[in-house]
This record gives sequence, structure tokens and C-alpha cells, in this order.
Amino acid sequence: MTKPKISFLAFFLLWAEFQGWKVPDFHVRVCEFLEYWYINGRTALLMLPRGHSKSSMLDVFNAWVIYCWPEETMILHQGTTDPDAYKCSNGTKNVLENHPLCIGNESVKRRSGETERWWVQGSKDIRYGTMLSKGILSGVTGHRATFIQNDDVETPKTTGTPDQREKLRFRLSEQTHIAIPGAKKLWIGTPHSHDSLYDEIKKLRRVSVLVLKMFEHERRIKKAEADKVYTINFNPIHAFSGIGEGSKYLHKGEDYECFKSGDLFKVVLKKSAFVVDFYSEGIWAERFTPEEMEARREECKTLNEWDSQYQMHAKPVGDVRLDPSFMIPYECEPVLRRANGQYIMMLGERQIVGITLQWDPSSGKTKSDISSTALVLHDDFGNKYWHRSLNLVGPVVEHNENGHINGGQVWQLCDLIEQFHAPRVTIETNGIGGFAPAALKGALKARKIKCGVTEKHNTKPKNKRILDALEGPLLSGLLWVHTSIIDKPEGGENNSAVYKKFSAFNPAITEQEDDEMDSLAGAITDSPERIGKIHRQNEANDRPNWRTDGGVIEATLDFEY
Repeated sequence: MTKPKISFLAFFLLWAEFQGWKVPDFHVRVCEFLEYWYINGRTALLMLPRGHSKSSMLDVFNAWVIYCWPEETMILHQGTTDPDAYKCSNGTKNVLENHPLCIGNESVKRRSGETERWWVQGSKDIRYGTMLSKGILSGVTGHRATFIQNDDVETPKTTGTPDQREKLRFRLSEQTHIAIPGAKKLWIGTPHSHDSLYDEIKKLRRVSVLVLKMFEHERRIKKAEADKVYTINFNPIHAFSGIGEGSKYLHKGEDYECFKSGDLFKVVLKKSAFVVDFYSEGIWAERFTPEEMEARREECKTLNEWDSQYQMHAKPVGDVRLDPSFMIPYECEPVLRRANGQYIMMLGERQIVGITLQWDPSSGKTKSDISSTALVLHDDFGNKYWHRSLNLVGPVVEHNENGHINGGQVWQLCDLIEQFHAPRVTIETNGIGGFAPAALKGALKARKIKCGVTEKHNTKPKNKRILDALEGPLLSGLLWVHTSIIDKPEGGENNSAVYKKFSAFNPAITEQEDDEMDSLAGAITDSPERIGKIHRQNEANDRPNWRTDGGVIEATLDFEY
């Protein structure tokens, strides 16, 4: 690549002066990042909060690329929809027509074409266009490009359901094949999903990444209590309580006190709140004043919406019905002990009074549910411990040459039953589960394992079953999860597959990845609720027995054998 005629920062500052813009420091940083990447890199990811002029900067950047290399530039710009993509096309044309360095420059003067596709005079291309703008779901199979850019292609419209996310990724994969060798690819936007495609892009080997949050430092306190001292490792400049209607910007000295303690800061709230967020100084303080941020906070319906659009966290914009953060992780294993001539099972210091095991069989065919099992331990405080979640693989049952059962999903399930001494297993008999009970009984007999087998045919809609069983224990803090089920990386944010499925669960969608939740729901409801020990500390208050006593009757019984 030849040396640019001018740096992008200088090109941008000239345009900003022409427009009368006051350039914030982070815009300078973005300019330097984009230029260095375009000259030296291949793939880049730029993430900026909403309202921080990322699309306006992209218009100027496109014009700079065309100004410096008009002969070879073929830009493919893709947005959420065709009209969204056309905005960038019009913005780029506006810069080329009015920028001080472009006025009178014949090589960047528009030669032909309309908003969707157009050429400049200096372009040597006759087929594809200096710039083509398309929605991400529009066809571009026959196109070729030297610079591909995806501007906010991840939105609620394209990531609202698993099918939409799969379709989006399929469309994006086509860009790999239409790119001219050595082509540049730029991703720019904000996350809108728990499994954001931007997280996948960050993992690429050769990718340049610049992610700027509205506030560099943040601290969230859930169930914040008044007069309690909270420690924060940065100087809190901004604070909010709540989200949506009723949310409030908190003023230092009026709503909370803050004082420095060494390298840390101590804050004390004057009123309790469901959630309080503390932040450092914003990257665009002149534009996003406390009044502006308070208004935007009030208009956000969920914390996820705020976190994703302003703090760049990969979360669904909508509310999470089954928030996995309410599950309590633990890592101990149950132990059998003998006391007073009886066996008892202990999980740490808690006595386990029940084990439930649910199996939802599946043949593993395309679009069928996975064969999911859930093992739940119950204590007499009402806590439910989701101890194991296994997806059984292979045929439901396998036989040896003599016709004896020696493998399959039922054999794997027997291993689980034997390991945890499960007294009973419940099998959902919908679909393929109709013959699974007989196969499991045969495997239990072959393994010489005593375990009851209960068949259950579900008629209630799956989503209702899941909500009815999980929502109450989850919000009440009664649902625990073993660390073997989740993967909690350093940094605190849990990105395990199970957590993602909980976060993505939508009661309005029938086809989604919810099999682990379905088997867990069955295991939880399979055990009767128990009144905790805390309710049995007082002696029973017996009521008078008003029923008459029939007396003692002697009777002779005659049994025949």
C-alpha cells in the first residue's frame, strides 16, 4: 500500500473545523487507531457507545480512504438494512463534495452511479463501484471489494432470536469469499446480544481492537443499603440508582458521601436502592452532561440495555427473564455418612434430604432436542442444588453380540445413578422417550442397580414449565449451581454456555436452546417443597381433638397362604 497523501487525523480535523465541531480527545484516539490499522492491519473492531459519532467518523474515514487511493478503492458498506446503509453512502459523498482537500480534486469527483452504488473519476473499476451500500440481509454474492465494513449490523432486528443470529452469521460469512485477497474488514457498532458476534471477532488471531466505554471505570452495587460503607477502587464522579422510570442521578453530598482512604474510595448511601452504579468521568463529558445521562438512563427499560449500549457489555437489550447471575455457585461434592445406625448425605454443612434426577431423551437427530439430564439435590431449607447437567450422546441403548445391554445413553445414565445413589429417575416420555423407560430398566438390571423409574408425559407448554419451576427459586436465592456446570473465567463475567442459554431464554419463542433448563425444571418440580428448619424451632401447638374415640376392638384375622 502506498503512503497516504495526508494522515487521517489531519484530514478529520480539517473537516471538523469546516463543520464547526469541537473534537473530543477520544476522537483523536479513534482517528489514530483507524489509520494505523488500515495501513498495517487486516481486520479491525471499533466499539463506541451510542451517540458518540461513530457513524459520522466512518463517513469521514471512507472519504479519506477514497481521497488517498481513488484508483484501487472498492468499499462494501453493510448496515442493518438498505436505508441504514444508504446513510453512510450519502455521508461519504457529502464529505467528498465539501471537504477542503476534495473540492476541485477531479480524481475524487463522483463520476456516475446513485446512492446504492457509485464511482469516482479516479476509479479504475468498471463493475463493482467505488462504494456499494447494502443491508446485511441483502444479497452481495456477485460483488468484490477491497474494503468491507459492517456498521451496526448487530441489532435487535438481527439478533432477537437464535434463528436470526444464525442467519446473520451466515450472511456475514459470505463476505469472506467476495473479498479481494488482502482486503480490509472493519466492524463498528455496539453489542445487542449475550453471544455478541463482536466477542467472536475479538478472538481472531489478527485483529485490531479498540473498545471505548462511556465510563472507563464502573462499579455496580445490587441491593445497596443505606449507611453501609462500600469500597470503590476509583474516584466515583457519576452515580445512578435504578433503571427506567424511577431511576435517578445521584449527587455527591446530597445522595451519598464519598471520602478517600489511601488509594481507595469509601462511599456511604443515604437511601437504600435496588441497584446503584458508580462511574468514573465520561469520555465525552462536554456532550453527556449529568442531565443528559439521567434522561437516557430513565429511557432505558433494562439494565442490559444501558450496559450494552453505553458500557459495551455483551448482553441482550431486552430484560432477562431468567437471570443466571442469581444462581449461587458452589463446588463441594455430597458425602455419605453413617450416624445413629442410619446413612445421611451431607453437602458441606447442609444435610441433603432428597435427590431428583430428570432425563429428557432424544435421538440426536437434526433440530431435535439434546438428550439432557439434570441431577438436583434438595436440603430441608428449601434450597435446590443443580449438581450435574449431562447431555447423553449416541444411541439410546446398545447391545452386545449376545443381546445384552452394554452401552448407549441408558448406560451413561446408570453411571450417574450409581455415582450419586439416586433412588429414582423420572423420564419424559414425549416422543422418543416412549421406549426409554424399558431400556433404562434393562440397563439397571444388567448393572444390578436399585433405582425406581417414573414415566412422565408433559402436556403443558415447555416455556411455561420452565418459568413455573425456575423463576421462583432463582429470584428467591434458593437455586445453587455446581461449578462443573458453569465455567467462570477470571474477571467475574460468566460466559459459560449454560449462562448464555439462561440469558437468551425468551418465553415468547418456541424454538430455542432450552433443553438444560427443561430437564432442570423437571428435576426441581419432581421433589415436594419442604418447610425449612427455621419454621420448626418452636414446639407444636396442638389443637384439641374433638373427634370421638371408637375404643379398643379385638378382632380375629384369618389369612390363607
